[in-house]
Amino acid sequence: MTTFASALKQFITHLTVERGLAENTRISYGRDIEQFSTYLTEMGCHQVEDITEDHVRSFLESRLDDVDDPITTRSLARNLVSLRQWMIFLIGDGIIEKNPCEHIDLPKFAQKDPVYLNETEVDALLKAPDTNTPEGLRDRAMIELLYATGLRVSELVGLNLRDLDLDNGCITAHGKGSKDRMIPMGEYAHQWIRQYLDHARPQILAKTSSDSPILFVTRRGGAMTRQGFWKNLKQYALKADIRKEISPHKLRHTFATHLIAHGADLLAVQEMLGHADISSTQIYTHVSRERLKRIFAEHHPRM
Repeated sequence: MTTFASALKQFITHLTVERGLAENTRISYGRDIEQFSTYLTEMGCHQVEDITEDHVRSFLESRLDDVDDPITTRSLARNLVSLRQWMIFLIGDGIIEKNPCEHIDLPKFAQKDPVYLNETEVDALLKAPDTNTPEGLRDRAMIELLYATGLRVSELVGLNLRDLDLDNGCITAHGKGSKDRMIPMGEYAHQWIRQYLDHARPQILAKTSSDSPILFVTRRGGAMTRQGFWKNLKQYALKADIRKEISPHKLRHTFATHLIAHGADLLAVQEMLGHADISSTQIYTHVSRERLKRIFAEHHPRM
């Protein structure tokens, strides 16, 4: 018989070694499965071979009924996806014979339009860092690059010098599942990165003996953390008097939304964002819908 802990450890190793999933994805899977395992243990079930469809349904219902820790339908769907993938792995390894999640459907949820900045807000945000300081010039270059490429924040702070191709105006992003993609950066980001490399980066590294390979460095010579960049971004948003809740991911939304609004091809946007499925990119077509509504309202005789 196989304990939950043993089965989960084997699954995480599989996700790491064979599927090459990103660390955040593995953590998310592990968290969902540990929560399920704790629930089953409290119900007196201790081995994966004993898990039934009723166990899974009961767990999902308990998540919905938990008023102290309310869950969104989207998060509940993610819970079920995690359990499904775990069971598929256990069947493949011959640990269990039947998938207890097989006949349980994903909960339906309404797709919300992504929150994004308008072009005036982006302009104000870009001007917020004090580019007379090395860190301010670095941060301006980072925000310019984020808006120009739609990088994930983990991809941004993880960039190395070798990922930069200034001659061709491109960067190589290292995405989820170790999937690399090349993205054009545009003229403005190119100019600010050049200024950062020529003036700010040497000053930031001046008091270290580090020959750092990292593109965007801190005074210690290492990479900025995701949390550190997020904190800086929020401070610049306050300085720019942007009232929306801002995050690096919202700049990713903004990048995609503005591209679609200006007529970019959806498949090209998918490739730049690094989405494996076009359905993940289709959320940005909301601007096309709004534009069509506006055109209809302005020009149709019945309006």
